[in-house]
Amino acid sequence: MNPSAPAEEAPLKGFGNDPWWLIGGKVLVVFAFLVVTVLLTMWIERRVIGRMQLRVGPNRAGPFGLLQGLADGVKLALKEDIVPRQVDKVVFVLAPVMSAVPAFISFAVIPFGPEVSIFGHRTALQLTDFPVAVLLVLAMSSLGIYGVVLAGWSSMSPYSLLGGLRSSAQMISYEIAMGLSFVAVFMFAGSMSTSEIVAAQHDRWFVLLLAPSFLIYVVTMMGESNRIPFDLPEGEGELVGGFHTEYSSLKFAMFFLAEYINLTTLSALATTLFLGGWDAWPISVVWSGANSGWWPILWFLGKVFLFIFFFIWLRGTLPRVRYDQLMKIGWKVLIPLSLAWILVVGTVRALRNDGYEMRQTLIVASVAVAVVLIATLVWDRLRGGEDEKEIVPGAADAGGGPDPSAGGFPVPPMDAPHYHGRGGKPAGASTIETPPEEVTSGTH
Repeated sequence: MNPSAPAEEAPLKGFGNDPWWLIGGKVLVVFAFLVVTVLLTMWIERRVIGRMQLRVGPNRAGPFGLLQGLADGVKLALKEDIVPRQVDKVVFVLAPVMSAVPAFISFAVIPFGPEVSIFGHRTALQLTDFPVAVLLVLAMSSLGIYGVVLAGWSSMSPYSLLGGLRSSAQMISYEIAMGLSFVAVFMFAGSMSTSEIVAAQHDRWFVLLLAPSFLIYVVTMMGESNRIPFDLPEGEGELVGGFHTEYSSLKFAMFFLAEYINLTTLSALATTLFLGGWDAWPISVVWSGANSGWWPILWFLGKVFLFIFFFIWLRGTLPRVRYDQLMKIGWKVLIPLSLAWILVVGTVRALRNDGYEMRQTLIVASVAVAVVLIATLVWDRLRGGEDEKEIVPGAADAGGGPDPSAGGFPVPPMDAPHYHGRGGKPAGASTIETPPEEVTSGTH
C-alpha cells in the first residue's frame, strides 16, 4: 500500500450510515435508471444500425420512434405465455429470474458521482461500496450464466441445450481473462473498491497506464455480453434462438432485459476501472468545479453511452465468429497475454519501489511485451496454424491433405453409394418406385 492509503480509505467511511429513506431512494433510482437505459439503448441501437444499413429505423411510435421500446415491452407482456409440456417447470420459470436479478445487483457498487447533499444529508452518489466491490460484479456475472445454462437444460430441446452448453464454455473462457485484466488495476489503485479506484485516477486515467488491460477487458466484455460477434449461445443461424428458443412473453422479456442491463453494467464497469468513472480529469484541469456537485453524473453517463455505442457499432459491423475461433481467442490469446501483462506490471511496481523511474520502465516493458506478442503471432503463422488449415480441392493429389472422396474428415463423399437405407438403397436415393409404364411413356 502506498503512503496515500489513509486518504484513499476515506471514501469507504461514508457508506453504511445513510438513513433508510435515502437507501430506498437510491435503490429506486438505480432500478429506474437501468430500465430507462434499456429502453433508450434499444432505440439508439435500432436508429444507429438503421443508419449504418441505409434504413430509417423506428420512427412511428412516439416522436422519432422513442416509444418503440416501450411498445415492444407492452407487446411482450400481453403475448401468450407458452410453456412446453415436457419442460422442468420450476427451473424453466426460475431461469429468466436468475439472469435478470444478478444484472440489477451488479450495478449497486457502481459510483455515479462524488459526495453531494440530498435534503441536508451528505451522501455519495453510489448505492454501496466495500473493499472487494469489483468481486461482486464478477460474482453476479457468473451467477447470471446459471440462468442461461438452466434455461437451456430445462427446455428439453436440443437447440436450447446446445445454447446453454455454449454459454457455460464461453463464460469460463472469458471470465478468467476478464478477472486477470482487473489485477493490474488493483495493483495501481491498491484496492478493489470501486470508489477508491475512481479516486486513484484523479490525475490520470488507467486506460493510459494500463492500455493492454483495457484492450483485454474490451474483448472479454463483448464475450460476456453474448452479443455479436460473440452471440454463440443464441446463434439464430444454427440454433433457432439458442437457450431461449422455448421462451415467450414475460420470460423472454426478462432475458432481453438481462442482456441490455449487462451491457450497461459492463460499460459502467469499464468506465469506472479505466476511464476515471465520474472524474472529468481533462476538463478538471481547466475547470476546477467539474468534479463537484451534480456535474460528474453527466461525465459518467457520457462515458457509459460511448461504450454502449461501441457495442452497437460492433454489432452492425462484424459477423459472428466460429465457435472454435471464440475458444481460441479466449484460451490461446487473452489468458496468456493477461498473465504476461500482470508479470510486467508486477515487475514495474517492484522496480518503482526500488527507486527506478516508472515511466521509462513501463515503456520498456510495454515494448518487450509487444515484441513477444508479435513474435508469437509470426511463429503461429509460419507454423501454418494446424487448426486453421482448410482442405483445398486437388490438395490430396499433391499430398497436402486427406482426399474428400475417400470418405474421411470433414465431409463424407457425396457421390459414393452407401447402402444402409431401406431395401438396400443408397443413402439419399429416393424410396418412391417409378412405374415402368411411366418411364417408357415419358409421363410424370
